[in-house]
Amino acid sequence: MELADLDFNKVYTYADYMKWQFDERVELLKGKIFKMSPAPNRMHQEISSIIHYEIFNFLKTSKCKVYAAPFDVRLPRKSKEDKDILTVLQPDICVICDESKLDDRGCIGAPDIVVEILSPSNNKKELKYKYEIYEEAGVKEYWVVFPPEKTIMIYTLTSGKYIASRFMFAEDTVASSVLPGFSLDLNRLFASLPPSE
Repeated sequence: MELADLDFNKVYTYADYMKWQFDERVELLKGKIFKMSPAPNRMHQEISSIIHYEIFNFLKTSKCKVYAAPFDVRLPRKSKEDKDILTVLQPDICVICDESKLDDRGCIGAPDIVVEILSPSNNKKELKYKYEIYEEAGVKEYWVVFPPEKTIMIYTLTSGKYIASRFMFAEDTVASSVLPGFSLDLNRLFASLPPSE
């Protein structure tokens, strides 16, 4: 079966997703198929590597774990049965502090932190859906990295709704309410990126 053989208007489940063997990577957002971007570019990978490295080093003595894509995050609404799960995402980076959410196939339930690094081909509708899905699922922090602008925005879950930080720039340091004591120097993070045009 090819990706083109699927009906993009149909609602699919994680049970369907597990049967697919496509060359293309896909995500399920509330049962709808979204093709992921082509392989991330070099700048995307550098940013991902640095953030993953910094969080990984910080978590060495913690029960929390950090994972980089490809890594399936299943977000069940009611049942954890494969046939009932309609949302399967592959965040660029995620942090999970509740080990009971981890299994051999990835994470089932909301990570504590999700980091998404935007690419030129990211679909605005997809980003809107992800914001809503992460908020609804209870992801405590949702970081959105904008490489061309060299900025980060962090959404922190407060009383079930996301509150946005200000845009943080290269001269700023990111802190996390989920990981007290963690800091990320954005000057170092964005140092390898070409100047903005």
